[in-house]
This record gives sequence, structure tokens and C-alpha cells, in this order.
Amino acid sequence: MPFSNAELRAFTGQTLPDLTPDPTRLLIVGINPGLLSVAVQAHFARRGNRFYPALYRAGIIDHVIDASAGFDPDDLAQLEDRGIGITCIVEGATGRAAELTRDELRTAGAAFRGRIAGIRPRVVAFLGISAYRVAFGAPHAVVGRQPQDWDGAEVWVVPNPSGLNAHASLADLATAYREVAVRAGIEPYPPTSEAFLLDEGP
Repeated sequence: MPFSNAELRAFTGQTLPDLTPDPTRLLIVGINPGLLSVAVQAHFARRGNRFYPALYRAGIIDHVIDASAGFDPDDLAQLEDRGIGITCIVEGATGRAAELTRDELRTAGAAFRGRIAGIRPRVVAFLGISAYRVAFGAPHAVVGRQPQDWDGAEVWVVPNPSGLNAHASLADLATAYREVAVRAGIEPYPPTSEAFLLDEGP
């Protein structure tokens, strides 16, 4: 389902539904949706993103999901059955998260806290420390578990899977994601040799 740049730009500011199964054990929080994700109505739709390869290598899912044309119903069912929720701090889509202003992040962060009580996850894992610091007024926060729980949920910051985050390898992502999944009560699948042969790509 190819889109031209102009067609994708038409999705700027639009949204896609949160994935919040009942129960949500692990709520994974991105910065904001990408344009392709909104176009196909599936989180982390761009193939170059390392999100699903990292979940697979971590043993959270049993294969690498390709959401570039939207979610396959079986893939969506697996995420829901495992108790994996996905949402974003900022609801509106942009071409890159860097297009968001600090004020937009702060405003969205103030509203985000109120959503946790309704979802009731065991663990909330934010993807990326820089956006977390701005959105939640925590300039000295570091990657890992945060000192305050939110409505009974552990709050963690883990590395962002974007290919622009060159500091974190696929192995680093998988290790961090596996840790929060275990904390959320998700039993990882046994490791496979295939998972460790994944091309990290851009």
C-alpha cells in the first residue's frame, strides 16, 4: 500500500486508536504516531523501525510483525493476548517526532497521566528518555525504572527503537524490553537462533 510523500503529509495531526487490551499488562508508550502508522491505522508501521524486531528478539512476540499495510488480525490478537498495549504521549501524527515543540510535549504529558488509571497496566514503558524528560518535567530522569509509580503501575523509560537512535543496538533494545515485559508478568518465549540473526538495519 504505497503512499506518496504528499499523501502521507495529509495525515499530519491525525490519530490512531490506542491498543489497550483487557488486561493491559505492559503499556508501551511512543512519542507520537508516524504518518504511515496513521495512514494504515497500525502502530509502528514503518518497516525501518526496530520495534517489532526488538519485541521478537526479547521473546515478547513469537515472530516479527509487519504492520506496514496495517495489522494482520492474528498479529493484533497476539499482542492483545499477551497483554501488550501501545499508545503515545502526543496523539497527533507528524513526519518525525522532532517536529513536536516542547510546549506540545508538556501539554500532552500533563494530560497523559490521567489515562493510566483507566487502563490500569502493571508497567508503563516510555520509549525514549529525551521526550520523557520534557513531557513530564523530569530533566534529570535516566533510563530505567522511575522513582514514582503511577496509579499502581511501575514507570520505566527504555530506549527508543527508531533507527535514528544509534546509541542503542537491537540487542540493547531487546534486553530492555524483555526486562519490562517480565516485570509486567509476561513470560518470554524461549530464545531462537533466528532471533539473534536479525539484521539490525537502519
